[in-house]
Amino acid sequence: MAGAPDERGPGPAAGEQLQQQHVGCQVFPERLAQGKPQQGFLSSFFTNNQKCQLMLLQTLETSRSHPYVKLLLDAMKHSGCAVNRERHFSCEDCNGNVSGGFDASVSQIVLCQNNICNQAHMNRVVTHELIHAFDHCRAHVDWFTNVRHLACSEVRAANLSGDCSLLNEIFRLHFGLKRHHQTCVRDRAIRSILAVRNISKEVAQKAVDEVFESCFNDHEPFGRIPHNKTYARYAHRDFQNRDRYYSNI
Repeated sequence: MAGAPDERGPGPAAGEQLQQQHVGCQVFPERLAQGKPQQGFLSSFFTNNQKCQLMLLQTLETSRSHPYVKLLLDAMKHSGCAVNRERHFSCEDCNGNVSGGFDASVSQIVLCQNNICNQAHMNRVVTHELIHAFDHCRAHVDWFTNVRHLACSEVRAANLSGDCSLLNEIFRLHFGLKRHHQTCVRDRAIRSILAVRNISKEVAQKAVDEVFESCFNDHEPFGRIPHNKTYARYAHRDFQNRDRYYSNI
């Protein structure tokens, strides 16, 4: 989500374009063949994805209830990549059990309307994908040909989005392990890679292990691991104070 797509410099080579389309069509079959974004919020409001659109609105507009999202939206804007709901989100049917994805070829977050089951789930998916969008904004991420780049962003998303919060893990009946948070982040990063790339589990594990330490300790833009909403609110307060400090230098 680095502004308009043509602001990120020259487009990908033909071979990379084909690979991007192949990856997208595997998981997100409604992606247009030429890599163009789906119709946005207004044009699809009265179709069968209305529930998805309404949950997205709830996530984006009730920032006190969703401090993770509020901080990420502010950080994107601060980095020159302001998020537009109509342009940068699309509710679509997806294959398998995927809940969402970041389509870097068009700088758009895909929300899987057939798999997102409730508001809390939507909140987590939007947070997770906004972390990918933030990474796309701040760095030259090679999403399609460098699995280590993808692995790093998946580690960060699992670590910072609340995916591995104690409450979520209890609901999954996963708890009580030593260094459990790190284990959860590693496992969910591997699962996310396998959901969108046709590679072996061993290759995904190797990529995650190679980047884990540095990417697990990269807490931007939160400045800490936001284990729950209270931590996320503190992180947002600190981000705002940091922003004011640097603007006055």
